[in-house]
Amino acid sequence: MPPRHPSPEPGEGNAERSGARERERTCRVATFAPRGHIATVITAARPAPTGIALAAAVAAAWATIHIGGLFVWRLGWWSAPLILAQAWLSTGLFIVAHDAMHGSLAPGRARVNLWAGRIALRLYAMLSFDTLRRAHFEHHRRPGSDTDPDFHPGHPRAFVPWLIRFFGGYYTHLMLALITVRIWVYIALGAAPSHIVLFWGVPSVLAVFQLFYFGTFLPHRHAEDIFTDRHNARSNAMGRWAAVASCFNFGAYHHEHHLFPDTPWWRLPARRQRGADLVGS
Repeated sequence: MPPRHPSPEPGEGNAERSGARERERTCRVATFAPRGHIATVITAARPAPTGIALAAAVAAAWATIHIGGLFVWRLGWWSAPLILAQAWLSTGLFIVAHDAMHGSLAPGRARVNLWAGRIALRLYAMLSFDTLRRAHFEHHRRPGSDTDPDFHPGHPRAFVPWLIRFFGGYYTHLMLALITVRIWVYIALGAAPSHIVLFWGVPSVLAVFQLFYFGTFLPHRHAEDIFTDRHNARSNAMGRWAAVASCFNFGAYHHEHHLFPDTPWWRLPARRQRGADLVGS
């Protein structure tokens, strides 16, 4: 069942009426949700180039550090900041795939979303886009429940058990085998094992912690405050740049994401006020 969107309130003024013609051009495109899982519906006036441009920038920066670190550069004092930057960019690749799951990376272009998501997750850590998409739709269907793959019902406040369950739920023997094959291909092409560890292994693992802590644990863990609605999600108070640096807005604006799952990461801040109006929806 698609997420509910509010109907415009009467008397919202000229600004609402002036947008009528634009909304007439709005296209509604269902994402490629697997059978039996929630299908997010995308609403977009036209496919905007911003999401694709940002995704391309993240991928290009990631590829530059990845190739340079593995095959070109020598280790030095500058390696540490590059490794941290690569961890953040690896998180960005996951977020690109996440937007693709919801069809918001390229609204109205299902095949672009599909292949962009697949490529982003393979580059990041040989993850399966199709497998993660099914799990992610289940997360949106029943967040914070026993069937939510991103939640630990037995330890709703404990970081380590929850992290182990989170990590174990997304990595299969096949993916680990693909990672091993990729490592041997890199070695055959001349990459030193130490460079593979530092410029691919370490950033990938750090990105897992970043995605889990800011994008899953903090928004969904049980705490003294009570969740405001059935989404069992909270947003966190962060500054504008801290929100992007932590998890591409998905920690700071996680409740907004559950209210508006068709909104790309870079538009989530603009959804905050509207999301506040929909508490309890």
